[in-house]
Amino acid sequence: MVSCTPTVALLDAREWLAGSGTMLRRLRDEHGAVLLRGFSPLDADGLGELATAMSGGLLDYNNRSTPRTRVSGNVFTSTEYPADQTIPLHNEMSYTDAWPDTLFFACVVPAEEGGETPFADSARVYDRVPAGIRERFERHGVMYVRNFGHGVDLSWQEAFQSEDRDEVDAYCREHGMQTEWLGGDRLRTRHVVQATTVSRTTGRKVWFNQAHLFHVSSLPGGVEKVLRESFAEDELPRNALYGDGSPLDPADLAGIRAAYAAEEIAFPWQSGDIVIIDNEQFAHGRRPYSGTRSTLVAMA
Repeated sequence: MVSCTPTVALLDAREWLAGSGTMLRRLRDEHGAVLLRGFSPLDADGLGELATAMSGGLLDYNNRSTPRTRVSGNVFTSTEYPADQTIPLHNEMSYTDAWPDTLFFACVVPAEEGGETPFADSARVYDRVPAGIRERFERHGVMYVRNFGHGVDLSWQEAFQSEDRDEVDAYCREHGMQTEWLGGDRLRTRHVVQATTVSRTTGRKVWFNQAHLFHVSSLPGGVEKVLRESFAEDELPRNALYGDGSPLDPADLAGIRAAYAAEEIAFPWQSGDIVIIDNEQFAHGRRPYSGTRSTLVAMA
């Protein structure tokens, strides 16, 4: 990650981008992540303008896995999980077959304590994951299983941003997802996708999945216990398996989490900070926090 600070206090980052040509894109490609600090703070509209000017357009958030609020256009709040919970390191939408190239984070209000957004180099994580684990995941891929309609996780209407079952089926067919309507308002989806990919920018192989996050063991122990007591294995609100449908080895998950922990870097947010990351080169997460915290996200 590289940090950029203006020589003119509170320079508008949009003006700097307009006058610097492709510099910001080159910094993102070369370093994987760029911190803009000391520029004038941007609201949701301003972040959208900066991200659009750099990338040419912003993506909507479909096939959602977490609750977020649309603030303006395709600028959203960061994941709205309880403040006392950790969001494990992950690459955005790596549980799908299509993902954003670039993420834009803007700190509006930093937490009183904690709330950092840690990052990790995905190629270094790949190198740290033991070879046997890599081989199993690359051979099989990852199967993500989601059960909607229990009232525990997102509804399918929110996840797919549609009230129409036919539209949901069509979207899933297009992306190679299996759907199973189970009666009432319940839907089960299965999707087998990549465990790793090759960075379009660096050509290096990167660890690129959310098996360790989707797996029920990623939840706090008490929550996992309640879910396992309440649901059969194939009815858990969300879970991850090897791509052939066999259960993930807890030792494999431990090895993956250890690789992320070894590569994690973090810094305290300051109001007005903007971070631009290559979503294939870098994973991100969130640490627990206290007080008010407000961070905006755009995807391109």
